[in-house]
Amino acid sequence: MDPSVDRIAQPWGSRTPYGRHEAWPTRVDTRLAEGVRPDDVERWVRSASILHSDGDAMDIAVRDGGIVGVRGRATDRVNHGRLGPKDLFGWQANASPDRLTRPLIREGGRLVACDWDTAMGRVVARSRELLDDQGPGSIGFYTSGQLFLEEYYTLAVLARAGIGTNHLDGNTRLCTATAAEALKESFGCDGQPGSYDDIDHMDVMALFGHNIAETQPVQWMRILDRLDGRDPPRLICVDPRPTRVARRAAVHLAPRVGTNVALLNALLHEVIRAGHIDEEYIGAHTVGFDELAAGVEDCTPEWAAAICDVPADRVREAAEIIGSAERLLSTVLQGVYQSHQATAAAVQVNNLHLIRGMLGRPGAGVLQMNGQPTAQNTRECGANGDLPGFRNWQNDAHVADLAKVWNVEPKTIPHYGPPTHALQMFRYAEQGSMRMLWISGTNPAVSLPELGRIRSILAQERLFVVVQDLFLTETAQLADVVLPAATWGEKTGTLTNADRTVHLSEKAVEPPGEAKPDLDIFLDYASRMDFRDKDGGPLVTWHDPESAFEAWKRCSAGRPCDYTGLGYEKLRGASGIQWPCNDRFPEGTERLYTDGISWAHPQVCESYGKDLVTGASQEAVDYRAANPDGKAMLKACAYLPPHETPSEEHPFQLTTGRTIYHFHTRTKTGRAPQLDAAAPDVWVEASTADADRLGFHEGDLMEVATPRGALRARLRVTGIRPGLLFVPFHYGYWDTEAGHGPADGSPGRAANETTVTDWDPVSKQPLFKTAAAALRLVERGDGVSAPAPTTTASAPAEPAGVPATEGGPSAHATQTEGPEGHEREGSVA
Repeated sequence: MDPSVDRIAQPWGSRTPYGRHEAWPTRVDTRLAEGVRPDDVERWVRSASILHSDGDAMDIAVRDGGIVGVRGRATDRVNHGRLGPKDLFGWQANASPDRLTRPLIREGGRLVACDWDTAMGRVVARSRELLDDQGPGSIGFYTSGQLFLEEYYTLAVLARAGIGTNHLDGNTRLCTATAAEALKESFGCDGQPGSYDDIDHMDVMALFGHNIAETQPVQWMRILDRLDGRDPPRLICVDPRPTRVARRAAVHLAPRVGTNVALLNALLHEVIRAGHIDEEYIGAHTVGFDELAAGVEDCTPEWAAAICDVPADRVREAAEIIGSAERLLSTVLQGVYQSHQATAAAVQVNNLHLIRGMLGRPGAGVLQMNGQPTAQNTRECGANGDLPGFRNWQNDAHVADLAKVWNVEPKTIPHYGPPTHALQMFRYAEQGSMRMLWISGTNPAVSLPELGRIRSILAQERLFVVVQDLFLTETAQLADVVLPAATWGEKTGTLTNADRTVHLSEKAVEPPGEAKPDLDIFLDYASRMDFRDKDGGPLVTWHDPESAFEAWKRCSAGRPCDYTGLGYEKLRGASGIQWPCNDRFPEGTERLYTDGISWAHPQVCESYGKDLVTGASQEAVDYRAANPDGKAMLKACAYLPPHETPSEEHPFQLTTGRTIYHFHTRTKTGRAPQLDAAAPDVWVEASTADADRLGFHEGDLMEVATPRGALRARLRVTGIRPGLLFVPFHYGYWDTEAGHGPADGSPGRAANETTVTDWDPVSKQPLFKTAAAALRLVERGDGVSAPAPTTTASAPAEPAGVPATEGGPSAHATQTEGPEGHEREGSVA
């Protein structure tokens, strides 16, 4: 890394251009603590990032028993030595002085320190009391996207076969549930078809609701290097904000939020109309083409333009680029996943690839991306609601096979209905049927929608809340028991990124005080609860990370995510190996579906599918009738209007998203000085047109209000589409001024005070992207309070439902040159 490059001001670093079909050059990025030189480092310890889903491999620098920096691993297949800003600076949070170092229990309304026996004694006593009095359905587990595979698998076993509850989910429900469901709907099973290496070979890349520059910055570096090299690709960007990706795009489509399905149906219409389809591939590997073609027959670009407010000619141009691509790579993220008709929209992206035959070849693939760092592991291990190993809860043979692995009776594993998703779990707690909720490694008091409601649920006296975390987060402050956890660099385990690459992260330093690895905490709980298998032996037979990994390998054997060819020693050699890795693929598998569709047959598929409108589960008999030979499924879906639309009282649409400098609710990145200084506070983004019309200015203090709540933030005026507001969701209350925020009823700075309790019917992923909102001036940027009555924004320049004029000022489909600076994740397609 060029030491002269400021990696906060220039987060993607310097360029190493390369051409199509060439290997991405190596560039090793290093960051050491002030005053520490490379020769001062006593040892380098293998790891990978847990601050995004890219899986950047890195080595941890250790000196005097502490972490003093990181460097990228040059030989790794994912990053070729590069690191993003969160990688380079986030490690400093480990040594934060406010780390939790002892367990806490609630006494007299206050959290007080205690020993582990006391804390775990309370957890076990309440667990046994609830099991005896109300049964396993009274206990739920809500976990993270930052733990290790070994920890998720242990949690899944103790929850499913130990407690016997159906209430187990992760905050991956907020970021990656739609990715999993879309893959199951199209291919019968989870698992990313594509690979990051496809960036080296594609000639067209379409990014749907995915600001990869900020969410996976190292892969954006890879794209930038291709753009500056020989035979650069063309980019299609679908995002209502003028992001870095949008500025480099051949076509930037900025649709009205909540209209993804309409836009994608128009793209499918044009690709089919122009004959850009692979009839041989469709006939050999898919079912449902005639229904899809009929479903989009009337979805012309003009029809989409009226709904999406994008020029019809630009829709045609994008469709022609996609249709004529030699090797098409598409990526999808929160702009689709957290928006209206999420799964239906993501499935249409899969449809584009299937009708073009763009799968299983270098440069031809789709990446239904992840948001959380180890989201893929929650899905594989069953910690996100599904059964481990991508088994089908509706298939009795799959349940029996899992029961055999665990040596329990099949009836022990709850499979009487679909697994409980996160928002339903909180509803059960609200209603009183769930009386204990164990939260590990996540902060729902900031990250879930409609936070006033979430706080009231967590504060109920009848709900026993256990929080397992690094810091006294907003959620931990509401807990009955707080367990101090170790984190990355302080424990050993494996993690899998968004393109199925497995890395080993090894312990570099000791955790602070009495903090313990999450695996040790789960193992301790299983031992104290004395969970047993059907023969009377211990249900959980492993005792450390490596033995847990070996146990997981037995569970994954013969399943799509087969890990049997992996082991800790092997992972200490090659840097990054993609599953499946087994006897057939001893060095891993770069791309899925190279020889057809592998896991869609009725006997082996992970899911029989769902109705894309209602979310109702399809039965096995219907699936067999529709797809007897196990082909990919082309599923059409009609556009439906969003549930909440602008009104006279709330004339704007509000979307939330991310910034490159922070992860989730900032529990780590907010404690890294450089990252915190780069984005210290929340802001609200509005269009130049709306700001000029309403007389608002950059830096004004604004209040953003919806029917559910409000927040206050400084105004940023950008090239975002008119009628839309953007707020980053990272900011909570732990570092605000005393007395400010929800405690005194005044507007705080948490975006999710305003978001709606609603979710996609298929994936059950919350909708953070389509709230109706009002914008009010509180104080001018120069500190002068707004006059009474304060100014409230009237209807935007272009209310929802007004079609664009071709080529006019409302034609949101050009490569907009927005203001300089680092855009936040567009998050809306």
